[in-house]
Amino acid sequence: MVTRINGFSGMDIDSMVKSMMTAKRVPLDKLNQDKQLLEWKRESYREMNSKLYDFRTNKLTSKYGVSSAMNMQTAVTSGNTTAVQADASATANGIDMAVSVTQLATKAKVETAGGGKMVPASRTLAEMQMIIDGKDPSKLTEDEKKAYADKTYNFSINGVSFTDSNKKTLFTSDTSIATVVATINSKTDAKVTAKYDELTGKLIINSKSSGKNSEAKLGEDAKDSELLSLFNQKAADKSVFNTADGVNAFAYVNGVKIEKDTNTFSVNGVTLTLLKETTSTVGENVKPTDSGVLDNPLFITTTTDPTKAIETIKGFVEDYNALILTLSKRIGEAKYRDFAPLTDEQKAEMKDSDIEAWTEKAMSGLLKNDDILKSTLSSMRTLITEKLGSLSAMGITTGSYSENGKLYIDEAKLKQALTDNPQGAIDLLQGPQSAATTGLFDKLADTISKSLSSIADRAGTNRFSGELTSSFKEESVMGKQLKEYNKRISTMLDYLENAETRYYNQFSAMETAMNKLNSQSANLLSSFGMS
Repeated sequence: MVTRINGFSGMDIDSMVKSMMTAKRVPLDKLNQDKQLLEWKRESYREMNSKLYDFRTNKLTSKYGVSSAMNMQTAVTSGNTTAVQADASATANGIDMAVSVTQLATKAKVETAGGGKMVPASRTLAEMQMIIDGKDPSKLTEDEKKAYADKTYNFSINGVSFTDSNKKTLFTSDTSIATVVATINSKTDAKVTAKYDELTGKLIINSKSSGKNSEAKLGEDAKDSELLSLFNQKAADKSVFNTADGVNAFAYVNGVKIEKDTNTFSVNGVTLTLLKETTSTVGENVKPTDSGVLDNPLFITTTTDPTKAIETIKGFVEDYNALILTLSKRIGEAKYRDFAPLTDEQKAEMKDSDIEAWTEKAMSGLLKNDDILKSTLSSMRTLITEKLGSLSAMGITTGSYSENGKLYIDEAKLKQALTDNPQGAIDLLQGPQSAATTGLFDKLADTISKSLSSIADRAGTNRFSGELTSSFKEESVMGKQLKEYNKRISTMLDYLENAETRYYNQFSAMETAMNKLNSQSANLLSSFGMS
């Protein structure tokens, strides 16, 4: 290790070495500055990624693109409003309807009688049996508890057995009631859902679907229902359960009989949810007569109200204008080439306010004329231009060329257009129901998706997230460039360290030689009596 001291020659070696190294550090400073610019640029891309993601996912897709956002139809009901709920969709055709319900759709069901005691769902099956037997689990001895232990309970429904990979039942005396319910509900192929009533001890199992084809069919072997028998101890026969087949719903709409396997269905663009029968005489064979089905119907009329659609379109225009303004500013932002990122040495000699002002200029224009952003903006404007005729008819126009495609709304004209032709606006913006075509919102979303992919490939951003703290993927173009910078900087640091060591070694050798020369001179003078 080289000892770095000032020599007897009086020279300031540290200052001299530092001065010599300053020139050699210039290439390193340039590498660090270029790396900093690249990192800033990558952060700028992540910011743009966030704004594009937000516009596509949170605005176009989740907010403006959903059918309810452009729904201008409202169902107005009168009469038996407790029997049927009516919700008009955007495709409601305005036909007035009278709805009577003669039978609700039901699900196939198996229901136990319970144990006659209140048992919390947190209890195990063994503890439930103890409570039904009138015993307190906390007061039983270990020997008394053994009578309830090590028991298993088989169960199968709709041909599905609840067993493990070794064909052993999943339900034992140590299984909690809550776990029993969760296990039954987790078996999707059984197509049933279970619920437990803590007050009565009843276990109720319903088919997931409703209607006459729904099933909650127990296994034919008595052993298949051992689990249910445990919840059926109040019944005279523990092996007999309360079962019911599912039935279809029957309703009359304007006198036309409708049969459905569910209580929710659509007629004339209005979603009907049947809540109860409208007549005292119920069943699938009840017919509309003067004294029967149509005595107490629900009456439905639909009206057009463009208020919600107007708010949707105004919101879209506002968000669209904000996005293109952001893109335009970044593309046209001034770039100050004379303001490179500051080195630590430069910052040490400056005030904080000066550092901030300098850095602001150094970071400006990082995405100036960026090809991805320019392409995104151009594609968005092209999509708007292609539909400008239809948009103009709705009161949506563009500003001057210098405004980069900013949209303006004539609200009175928009309201009239939506009132006159609501479906036309829906087809234009959200697209018709046909899967073959897409609306303006969808096309804009697709364009932005492509831009997000391009930014992700270049900067390593996450195109599936708008988080500004998400990590960058190293295997991107910029990620690889940063790796190369780090490699070059590491090599340069090694070079500078070796150079500095070499300088100190050279000065050390010079000092040693000068000290030796001084010593020889002193000895020579002394030998001549001149000391």
